[in-house]
Amino acid sequence: MKKVYLDYAATAPCDPDVVKAMEPYFFEKFGNASSLHAYGQEAKKALEDSRAATAEFLGARPEEIIFTSGGTESNNNVIFGVTDALADKGNHIITSAIEHHAIIEPCRVLEKKGFQVTYVGVDKDGLVSCDEVKKAITDKTILISIMHANNEIGTIQPISSIGKIAREKGIYFHTDAVQTVGHIPVNVNELNVDLLSLSGHKFYGPKGVGALYIRKGVRIGRFLCGGDQEKDRRASTHNVSAIVGLAKAVELCAKDMDREAKALVALRSKLIQGIPEKIPDVRLNGHPQLRLPNNVNFSIKYIEGESILLSLDMLGIAVSTGSACTSSSLEPSHVLLAIGLDHATAHGSLRISMGRWTKEQDVRFLLENLPKVVEKLRAMSPLYEKK
Repeated sequence: MKKVYLDYAATAPCDPDVVKAMEPYFFEKFGNASSLHAYGQEAKKALEDSRAATAEFLGARPEEIIFTSGGTESNNNVIFGVTDALADKGNHIITSAIEHHAIIEPCRVLEKKGFQVTYVGVDKDGLVSCDEVKKAITDKTILISIMHANNEIGTIQPISSIGKIAREKGIYFHTDAVQTVGHIPVNVNELNVDLLSLSGHKFYGPKGVGALYIRKGVRIGRFLCGGDQEKDRRASTHNVSAIVGLAKAVELCAKDMDREAKALVALRSKLIQGIPEKIPDVRLNGHPQLRLPNNVNFSIKYIEGESILLSLDMLGIAVSTGSACTSSSLEPSHVLLAIGLDHATAHGSLRISMGRWTKEQDVRFLLENLPKVVEKLRAMSPLYEKK
């Protein structure tokens, strides 16, 4: 059976060159980077070389990068670390209504502890308004966190403009860039951010490793306590093999990102044009232009997205109904509700995300089979009969 993977937003396969770069650090160069002997120093050099490569890619300094286990840890570190360090200055956070749960859930924990959180709404395309962010600022605001691009609908936010507002007010500004790093240009200075999260497996690196950019001078509490690794900011034995893999993935993206993005935009356009031509009663979710090059999200009315997903899976096509982190939830996507969709329409969402190894024939295969799946499911749908 033909297999087509169109769920790169959930995770991407490791690039073979990434795996090759990691291999020596499992067997030959396996030392603990905190050890003083030759094995340890060999690992430490690899660690610091990887830190320098990651920093250069982001326009940062090496000492401003700490390695983590991924996007969730980086995001949690920001929310809990900044509020811990600045509790004497204020207790108010601003974020958006469409953030990943790795931001929303820590904010809810803090709300139970007396912090105030403003969840700024978005327009029908999923865009955050700079004016709304500015209006939400109070004299107690200590952190603003707005994601660079949404993981479900792909909308890219005006991060640089929001960052200017935060800087004028002297407020720390964080962006969750898990979906953008390695896919579109991300420079911490151009974006005017103080903190930025990324995750290796989203751009062809290994799972279980990420990074957090912390601008020099930013006050942030320790997230993991124990040893003095990462300049006493994040305890835990370094996962050197994975960190080397992340840095190699960064190196490959630096070379291929522009070319890859152009190819993905062309495939994205075929889907955005082709799906409505072949299937009636569909809605494109997310901004039509300001969106990730590899993301397409449609709501297909009168049927459930999960049914479409399972039907396509039986044909060898892997897609998603939204964030993989909440795929077991029966609730409709909070992102789709935030852009104004009703529950029934939100339940019919389908996220198609492409990557380095997606071919035009994969897109054609989906366009050939998706209309058949929808027609079959709608024939069984009482909602479609009542249309």
